Amino acid sequence: MSVTSLKGRDLLSMADLSADELQELLELAAAMKSGKIAPRLNQVNVLGLLFSKASTRTRVSFSVAMYQLGGQVLDLNASVTQVGRGEPTIDTARVLDRYLDVLAIRTFEQQELEVFASHAQIPVINALTDLEHPCQVLADLQTVREEFGQFTDLTLTYIGDGNNMANSLLLGCALVGMNVRIAAPSGYEPDAAIVAKANDIAGDRSEVLVTSDPEVAAKGAHVLYTDVWASMGQEDEAADRMKVFQPYQINDQLLQLADSRAIVLHCLPAHRGEEITEAVLEGPQSRVWDEAENRMHAQKALLASVLGAE
Repeated sequence: MSVTSLKGRDLLSMADLSADELQELLELAAAMKSGKIAPRLNQVNVLGLLFSKASTRTRVSFSVAMYQLGGQVLDLNASVTQVGRGEPTIDTARVLDRYLDVLAIRTFEQQELEVFASHAQIPVINALTDLEHPCQVLADLQTVREEFGQFTDLTLTYIGDGNNMANSLLLGCALVGMNVRIAAPSGYEPDAAIVAKANDIAGDRSEVLVTSDPEVAAKGAHVLYTDVWASMGQEDEAADRMKVFQPYQINDQLLQLADSRAIVLHCLPAHRGEEITEAVLEGPQSRVWDEAENRMHAQKALLASVLGAE
C-alpha cells in the first residue's frame, strides 16, 4: 500500500494534494500506525531538516519517522551552516539537492520555500511557514478520522488567530469534504486567497465559514481547534493580542455549545489559561496528545510516499 502519485513530489501547501491523494495518505498513515504494514526504504535515504524556527514536535516526529523507515536524518541548523551567514537560497538549494534525498524546511516566508523547491529536484516538504502548516493538518485529519471514522457531515471549528494553521485547515477540511469554520477577530482573518481557494475546493460538498463570532462558529461543531494567539516572530505583539483575543478562548462554556461528541485539538505548544483552559486541554474531550502522536505517523506516510518506500 502506497500513494504512488506522490513519489518525487513536493508538499508546499495542502492544496498540492488532490482529494483522493489526501484520503489515500491518511489511509496509509492509519495502516502504518496500526502495524498492518511497515514500508521500508529500498536504500538508505537521507532527510535534511532545515529549520529557521524553533521546533519540538516537527523536528522529533520527522526524525523518528525517517529512522523507522530505515533512513537517516541531518539537522541543518541555520546557526551552524552558511544559511545563517546569508548564502543565497538558490545556491543552498542546488547544493543540498546533490546531497540529500528529501528536505523538510521550517521558515518564515512561503516564498523562500517555493524558491528552494524550484531549484531542487528532490522532494521539498513544508514543515511550517507563516502561510501554511500542512504536515500538522495531516495529523489533525488523521485524528478526526480515528475519532469519527469519516469526514462527511462533520464540522471543524477553529477559534483564534487566522494564521498558518487556519489557512491549512481551510484547505485540508475542504479537500476531505468536512465543514470548516474560522472564528477570528476583525483584522486577524485567514488569508483571503486561501479562503477563496477553500471555497472552490469545497464546492457544494461542504461549508466554509469565516466569522468574528466564536459562539456562532462553535455551535454544533464536532471539533474545536485552537492555536497560540501570538505565533513565532510575533512575540512583540503578545500583550496587544492578549486583549484582542480574550473572547476567543476555548473553555467549558464554549465547549458546551459544540456537539455532545465534540473533541478538542491544539497543534501545541499550548498556553494554558490563554487560548485554552487547563480544564479543557486536560479534559475527557481533548485528543491533543493523540494528535501530537499522529504527527509522526502522518509524516512517516508522507515520507514513505514521496520516497517510494515499499
